[in-house]
Amino acid sequence: MSKKDESKAKGGKARAEALPKAKRSAIAKKAATARWGLKATHKGNFQEHFGIDVDCYVLNDAAKTPVISRRGMAAALGLTGNGGTAIPRFVSGKFVAAALGLEILQKVDKPLIFKGDIPGVNAPPMGGVYGYEVGLLIDICKALVLANTRGELLKSQARIVAQAQIILAASAKAGIEGLVYALAGYDRTKEEVIEAYKMYVREEAREYEREFTPELYEQWYRLYGLVKPERGRPWEFKYLTIDHIYKPLARSQGKVFNLAKSSKQANGEKGDKVHMFLSEIGVKALRTQIGKITGIATVSDNREQYEKFIAEKIHGQASLDFG
Repeated sequence: MSKKDESKAKGGKARAEALPKAKRSAIAKKAATARWGLKATHKGNFQEHFGIDVDCYVLNDAAKTPVISRRGMAAALGLTGNGGTAIPRFVSGKFVAAALGLEILQKVDKPLIFKGDIPGVNAPPMGGVYGYEVGLLIDICKALVLANTRGELLKSQARIVAQAQIILAASAKAGIEGLVYALAGYDRTKEEVIEAYKMYVREEAREYEREFTPELYEQWYRLYGLVKPERGRPWEFKYLTIDHIYKPLARSQGKVFNLAKSSKQANGEKGDKVHMFLSEIGVKALRTQIGKITGIATVSDNREQYEKFIAEKIHGQASLDFG
């Protein structure tokens, strides 16, 4: 490396180190996404349901695509030898290619390449896993069985056709997608809900603004008969804030609060407040919630009445017991 290049490298490293932790993290994530694009988030295996040791995955794309590895696709169909090239070699055969048709062949020719080296997901030395959307397995099986009934396949391929029939009998296309989700431990509904709540949270701390009004605190002092400390606020306010403000936020039952808290732990600094990690949407929801709770507190004559209103307005909210 020349002195000029060495100087540029040192300068780049210094600039990188000068960036805030959250900014460096964001840049690293962007670079990883640009390199790989797709990544496995969940992993399962067909052993129990199909009797074959085949890995399946759920990817991190918008569709949460359920996939089976290319090697696994070959194993599912009973192809032996040739490792990851077994499927391309099989479909290139004259009779099989004719049975499958152009659309399926094009899909086989363009496997999904995704990063698999996450906990519980092993990857080859190169770090990339080749796979296919799992519905393609069903499409191939249907095409093979249909071609066989028409007498368009070789007798030597009868064993593979029999395996295709077993797979079709075990699952339809929609069913096998659900099976991959189940085997990989992916709850589609739950995951989509979490993704929706992420709109309320941001990774980097926004600039501090006072969000909790003095009026709300005055009402809590009155209703709970608390004495104002010389510094700070009573410890009871922490639980009131979490249970009456944060947990009901966006009707998320605490999910938005947990996401914001996780973001703070990962990217924040000592002294940062949880609400600093709410997005613009999240801040609007927070201010609405604070206004609602302040209103309930203002019209309440005592703690019992206040908590009764809270229980009625906030689904299932239990009363707090401070002893």
